[in-house]
Amino acid sequence: MNHALYRRSFDTLEQWLHTQLAAGEHFSLWYSAEDSQFIRFNHGQVRQASQVKQIDATLRLIHNERHASHTLNLTGDVDTDRQRLDEALAQLRELLKVLPADPYLQLDNQMFASDRLPDGSLPAADELIEQVGALSAGLDMVGIYAGGPMYRGFASSWGGRGWHVAISASLDFSLFHANGEAVKITYAASEWDAEALAAQFAQGREQLAHLGKPRKTLAPGQYRAYLAPAAVEEIISMLQWGGFSASALATRHSPLQALQLKTASLSPQICMSEMASTGLEPLFNSEGSLRQDQVLIEQGQLVGQMVSSRSAQEYGLKANGADQQEMPASLVMAGGELPSAEVLKALGTGLYIGNLWYLNYSDVGLARMTGMTRFASFWVEDGQIVAPIDTMRFDDSLYAMFGDNLLGLTREQSLRISTSTYSQRGAQTLLLPGVLIDRFTLTL
Repeated sequence: MNHALYRRSFDTLEQWLHTQLAAGEHFSLWYSAEDSQFIRFNHGQVRQASQVKQIDATLRLIHNERHASHTLNLTGDVDTDRQRLDEALAQLRELLKVLPADPYLQLDNQMFASDRLPDGSLPAADELIEQVGALSAGLDMVGIYAGGPMYRGFASSWGGRGWHVAISASLDFSLFHANGEAVKITYAASEWDAEALAAQFAQGREQLAHLGKPRKTLAPGQYRAYLAPAAVEEIISMLQWGGFSASALATRHSPLQALQLKTASLSPQICMSEMASTGLEPLFNSEGSLRQDQVLIEQGQLVGQMVSSRSAQEYGLKANGADQQEMPASLVMAGGELPSAEVLKALGTGLYIGNLWYLNYSDVGLARMTGMTRFASFWVEDGQIVAPIDTMRFDDSLYAMFGDNLLGLTREQSLRISTSTYSQRGAQTLLLPGVLIDRFTLTL
């Protein structure tokens, strides 16, 4: 991993751009690169292995309250990349001639310096393949490993400058039973832990054995349920889309509008924060704003929101480093008092839901969600897994699941790192507990 190569590329382009500005012009440069290893597994053996090295850059030109951006691929070769940026500058200058002024343009022209050096340790490809092969012995395992460093840089003509290196990896895999059912597991880390991965496989083997039992068909109704962190992730991921957005809250499009208006509440056990200081994303965003730690929900009440510079200008708020999507990128949900090792005992009789999928809102205003149970979901009696359940649809409100019906949260939290590889690997993180619910509504 040649971290210095990407740093030199960014530094050189930034210095060159400062020399290219005409009178009254300003620029910002967002630099995003990765050096990733991808390994696909089938039956626990390598099916495909590849390495992806790529650099994307977004150049923004500002002049007389007009601004335009151009995103392009870079090569890492200084001469070639200078030429591409020079062509982009020429195109942006022509575009600014015909664009109207932006009434909500709020430029973050602060000077700052933010620098995060590589922090993390991942196995070499051959070591990873050996680990997975040994752990998958005798299993029908299918999955993909994606890991390596991600680089982010920002520079502006006002003196804002940031460089960030994040190292992370995820192994997203499924273990299939002969009957076609599967257990899905995602192990993600910055510091790869072979023992932690082995524990995930051990739990997967145990659940796989239960999938061979006769299935239990449940009638629609309300059931006591435990949602594993992977299932909680699906719910929180839905909530992130507009839930904490200052713009969505101001225009009453947020699923948390009832919480904002205090016509509904969550359990006092629910606390969520955007922890920019501890996530994998940089402490600066693509517009040069410094991201801040922000408490969002405290003791079940909405106390914060994600405010971009545009929303700050439009709604008279104070920006806190959110980008234009106004989504948390390093969200932490506080744990509770329930030991993870005792969740089946605490559940007693009810549903153990390993995963959820196909989630959507059935009523955005009431934060009511619908979706399907998925993969390792079981019927539990007297603290023991009895049978896998048929796939069921749920339809329930966040204010019920995480409100009146919430019984407890696990003490331990699970780190969920984005497995998205669309265009480039994602660096968003969630730190989540499991959730014990008194009444979880299945509809069909």
